[in-house]
Amino acid sequence: MPGTTLPPFPSDVPTHPLLIIDFELIKASDPVEIDRLWGAATTIGFWYLKNHGADSEVDAMFDMGAATMALPLEEKMKFEQGDEGQSPGYKKAGSNAVDASGQLDAVEFINVAKDDALAFPRVALRTYPAPTTAAIPTAVAPFVRKALVINYTVLRIFNEKLGLPEGTLDRLHDFEEYSGSEARVIRSPPLPGKAAADTATLGAHTDFGSLSFLHNRLGGLQVMPPGHTEWSYVKPILGHAVCNIGDALAIFSGGILRSNIHRVVPPPGIQGDHERWSLVFFTRPGNSKILRALVEDSSLIAESVKDYPEKHFETGSTAAAWFARRVKYQRINNRKGPETWAASRGTEHTPTVA
Repeated sequence: MPGTTLPPFPSDVPTHPLLIIDFELIKASDPVEIDRLWGAATTIGFWYLKNHGADSEVDAMFDMGAATMALPLEEKMKFEQGDEGQSPGYKKAGSNAVDASGQLDAVEFINVAKDDALAFPRVALRTYPAPTTAAIPTAVAPFVRKALVINYTVLRIFNEKLGLPEGTLDRLHDFEEYSGSEARVIRSPPLPGKAAADTATLGAHTDFGSLSFLHNRLGGLQVMPPGHTEWSYVKPILGHAVCNIGDALAIFSGGILRSNIHRVVPPPGIQGDHERWSLVFFTRPGNSKILRALVEDSSLIAESVKDYPEKHFETGSTAAAWFARRVKYQRINNRKGPETWAASRGTEHTPTVA
């Protein structure tokens, strides 16, 4: 339950260090901090963010998630995502595959679309369970607004670093256009025991969109940095978000920005005896935007595309279609075989990684 006193992260498990970026400094255009952010974004694609100013909004979102997850399953299922590639709504544990073998995931979550949160009380896309709906004006919308300020700040820094015309990434993430941007609260049940320690509760994946703004209270997030063959934990740090690049920015930038493989396993050590709660906001491009490298707009991006001839930066896909494909073919009800899992994968997926 959010707010419960939790045991410390163990010191005897492999972790991967991430740079800690100060949001107050990048907001103030500090050149050293901006270069550190750029270094993180172009190598592993992950970093910690401190001084983001969203702690109270994060707490309120965890409270909303706890109230929603406490509902009877029958009630939650009235607001289920479905199998057609729609993301907003409730997802029960066991609805998605985590690998090509069809192993089931072990997490439940509630997704609230940015467009519903900011249109409230008007319904833009769909309705939600009562505790979620009641919290939209007091918790969800404030969190969404705060996350958007943070992620648009980062996008504008990347826009300049990529040598793009001013406002290019803003236009691709047009605030007024409907998009796949959404807030998600995730609950993972305790899975204690050594046998469960390396079992993915959320399979290896790259994120679907542009930027993710993540908050964890327990361990379980793992990354596989480029050139590595083993998973390493990302240690949660109180008051620090974990941020990362998704597929869309990797494609727009011609591979300069890194969308890296990650997964979720049960929390390590005695943390595994506890429920794991996490909260994330995904910033994604406008639904109509085509996912392709911006080679005409930046010589840096054009040169980068030449360096990665094996990659496909001309997807021919809108952001909406890319997102729906990835959501749809994870659904276990749509599974026909390993090819279904392959159809759900993103830019950096390695088929042997599970």
